[in-house]
Amino acid sequence: MCEFTVIFDGKTVFKEAIYAKMGKNNLIVKDIMGKSKEFKNCKIIEVDVKSTRLILSSA
Repeated sequence: MCEFTVIFDGKTVFKEAIYAKMGKNNLIVKDIMGKSKEFKNCKIIEVDVKSTRLILSSA
């Protein structure tokens, strides 16, 4: 399985994300255990499967 490290404005903010859902200006990520975190006023700028990174920036 592919678990992503979520990086927001250059800082690692969540590890082992297996789910991501983008809203208008927010993103919800979850890990395999069901732990979730919401990031407000952001946008996805890169998804790198090979490096398992999900890169966000401020909206």
